[in-house]
Amino acid sequence: MRTGVFVGSFDPFTVGHDSIVTRALGLFDRLVIGVVGDQVHKPDMVPATERMQAIQELYAEEPRIAVKPYYGLAVDFAKEEGAQYIVKGVRSVKDFEYEREQADINRQISGIDTILLFAEPQYASVSSSVVRELQHFGRDVSEFLPKRKRLS
Repeated sequence: MRTGVFVGSFDPFTVGHDSIVTRALGLFDRLVIGVVGDQVHKPDMVPATERMQAIQELYAEEPRIAVKPYYGLAVDFAKEEGAQYIVKGVRSVKDFEYEREQADINRQISGIDTILLFAEPQYASVSSSVVRELQHFGRDVSEFLPKRKRLS
């Protein structure tokens, strides 16, 4: 079984994240969305249980997706899940350079490869940070948050 992990804080989980998940499902039999646990201390971070619940509700009808917390290195989480690949989304050259360096180190220390999926153009400027800032100033962010998937 081909398994990939898609890891992040997902605070919040955006339409860009959803796009990566949807596209990654075409590559794997199983995709585990790893949500960074509460050990990461970011100001005003929503608790991991709430972030996970929102993602679980989004993909409730997709049996190939599991949503789990993780607390250490992404490669250790990937190994625990029996994953052969880590999936990452890339929006810009800046993202690419960061993710390329992480992928190189991850491969060196674990043998696990990283698959980089480039953001669709309409999502290249969407980030959790931007969505949080807009929310802070009272703006409607619904266009940046995915809707629950319905199987036909």
